[in-house]
Amino acid sequence: PSSPSSPNGSAERKRAREVSPDPASTPPSETPPLLSPPRAGDQENIDSEDYAFLDEEEIIKDDASEEDTDPEGENLFDGDIMERDYQPNSQLDNYDTEDLDEDYHEPMSFEARRRTEMVMDQLRDAQGEQLHEDVFTRPRNRRRRRVHNEFQEMETRLVVEEEHMNLEGISIIKASSITEWIKIPTVRSGIYHQFSNFLRTYVENGKSIYGPRIEELTKDQLQSLKVDYNHLKNSKEILAFFLKESPSEMLNIFDESAYDFIVEIHRGYKKLGKEVRVRITDFPVIHNIRELRQTHLNSLIRVSGIITRRTGVFPQLKYVKYNCAKCGGLLGPYTQDIQNEIKLNHCIHCQSKGPFILNTEQTVYSDYQKITLQESPGTVPAGRLPRHREVILLGELIDSAKPGEEIEVTGVYRNNFDVSLNMKNGFPVFATVIEANYISKKKDLFASYQLTEDDKKIIQELAADDRISQKIFKSIAPSIFGHDDIKRAIALSLFGGVPKNIQDKHRLRGDINILMLGDPGTAKSQFLKYVEKTAHRAVFTTGQGASAVGLTASVRKDPITREWTLEAGALVLADKGVCLIDEFDKMNDADRTSIHEAMEQQTISISKAGINASLNARCAVIAAANPIRGRYNTSIPFSQNVDLTEPILSRFDVLCVVKDTVDPTTDETLANFVVDSHIRSHPSEQNNVDNLSPQDPNTIPQDLLRKYIIYAKQITPQLTHLDEAMISELYSNLRKEAQTGGIPITVRYLESMLRLTEAHARMHLRDQTNSDDLKVAIDIVLQSFFSSQKFSIASKLKK
Repeated sequence: PSSPSSPNGSAERKRAREVSPDPASTPPSETPPLLSPPRAGDQENIDSEDYAFLDEEEIIKDDASEEDTDPEGENLFDGDIMERDYQPNSQLDNYDTEDLDEDYHEPMSFEARRRTEMVMDQLRDAQGEQLHEDVFTRPRNRRRRRVHNEFQEMETRLVVEEEHMNLEGISIIKASSITEWIKIPTVRSGIYHQFSNFLRTYVENGKSIYGPRIEELTKDQLQSLKVDYNHLKNSKEILAFFLKESPSEMLNIFDESAYDFIVEIHRGYKKLGKEVRVRITDFPVIHNIRELRQTHLNSLIRVSGIITRRTGVFPQLKYVKYNCAKCGGLLGPYTQDIQNEIKLNHCIHCQSKGPFILNTEQTVYSDYQKITLQESPGTVPAGRLPRHREVILLGELIDSAKPGEEIEVTGVYRNNFDVSLNMKNGFPVFATVIEANYISKKKDLFASYQLTEDDKKIIQELAADDRISQKIFKSIAPSIFGHDDIKRAIALSLFGGVPKNIQDKHRLRGDINILMLGDPGTAKSQFLKYVEKTAHRAVFTTGQGASAVGLTASVRKDPITREWTLEAGALVLADKGVCLIDEFDKMNDADRTSIHEAMEQQTISISKAGINASLNARCAVIAAANPIRGRYNTSIPFSQNVDLTEPILSRFDVLCVVKDTVDPTTDETLANFVVDSHIRSHPSEQNNVDNLSPQDPNTIPQDLLRKYIIYAKQITPQLTHLDEAMISELYSNLRKEAQTGGIPITVRYLESMLRLTEAHARMHLRDQTNSDDLKVAIDIVLQSFFSSQKFSIASKLKK
């Protein structure tokens, strides 16, 4: 063929096209290759190196010069030429079978998809450069080989980088923050595989820890996998460090890794359509709610407290889908979290800017609940208000705890946008919430007080002493002189009896209630304060400052959700503890009546604003009251000395009447005791050991006494060796003598004797009661009955 610069070149090409055979009839082997010249913009992107291979004769000239030499031009509207482009071509109308992938593949993970896209981008750029060389250069074999080698090296480098992202590589942070470092695909993939390896290989004493847990999870079709933080720290310390600093990103990786590992072992779990949530247990650092500051934001924390309020369960958006209002196209799904708000800019179908309508049918929801966690009563500093934090529960944590229960929450401390808070304090102020990851109930509230083996050995040696009960009685409130009957009653109340549940229908309480009634200045309030510091869980309140709802429970409307919620009162907060009420006689009759159910059935029923609920109030009540006239008059009956009704009096197991009698010998001893106590407790001499009197061998140190009570509460003695004839005779005689005055004797006092018997057996760490326990219980009940009688009748009854 003639060169493009010859004047007859255009005419010759036109004749060649007219006589060329039909492409449809031409065999595939004879079809000439079709190469289209590059666009003008592509020529500008050619590197200067590429021009080194070009000769002037090989550069394709612009077709503009050809059109100038061909005045006739080409008829583009010729029917034969137009139809030729639409005729079938067996070679061009089929896909290349070598590049087709007919096998079915599982969905790719995020890391694999990202890596594949990077490889495809590099390959696309390499193929573009190779196409330019094929068109413009002749010596192209060496160039193609070099590009192919670069592509192989790039793919190998990505694989090698991922394989070598071990714990040592992960620990070398090469980003501005730990969160940014974790988001890098290779680092994320390394953490993913390291956690999967941890679940697979961690053992203790030669036994796998998480293998049985996974078996139990799949067997019961659960979603929560508990992982001990200390296990993770001992095996993969860098993962534990990242988890503490950036828990949100790490927990997402842990959830994905745990799910894939479980599906790999149990393929049937995938059909359930559930997600796996890794729950972090035994986080070593425990924070106080009032200690949380901005330094704890977006980090893993562990706090404890009492639930005071709990909302209902709401649906929360999880995977959101939208419909375009103009074209009706479906957009999504988009992942919705607590931090970010989804904002759509345009429709991918019609490119319009909205409006967009939420597709409620295809949107996936998750359960959402909020509770209010308040500081435990014993941890609040004196003179301070207890602080609280909002805790968000998701998934299986819903309804895992209820108001009145003491729990420990491990979760992420986040900041949350609150419109009402911003309107009051200005825009930069944010509210804070705790997104719970794991909740542990304190079923046995003594569990937090760990006893060592040495402590248990000392406690068992103490219990072997026959006079251990006298030592404990004397160790109760050692700074208070006398009042042995009150100390004995308080000691038995701290140990408590054994609650019983008859066929899950009728429950008998095991807590012992005490009422101290007497003259002013007899240390009644000091006894209550001592119990508050000694008991493992105690709530102190006064009758004048407590209302019915403050003691039991209240129903209030949530200011945000506008729904009615329950708030626990003092008796509910003291569940499995002691509720101390001072100035019991100053309470209103209506308020005092509200605690009848709590003192006997140990539940609180609420029926207000459409809410019907029953809360647990399994606590002992120790109350202190003053007589009507200020001082107790022994010449008149008990009912005339106190303004308390018989229903409330019958619910107290022990009644201690404290009388300030005039006795010169006792008064002198008391004066010396008080003066000596003030001298020894002077602030400047408080740390001087020589100034203090030596430890009484008949008393137990307070720390050891508290541990002794903790250990004894775990024992449940059984009632044996009871003289039933003696008990029935005593009960009938008490009923007969109670007609003359004093406190009314009911069947509850018969149950009180049994509870006191069990408490005395617990004090000796015995599994069964004996006759000595019953004698002590009868003695306490009789002393309580005698003290409530007139002086003349009491002396006769004692004889």
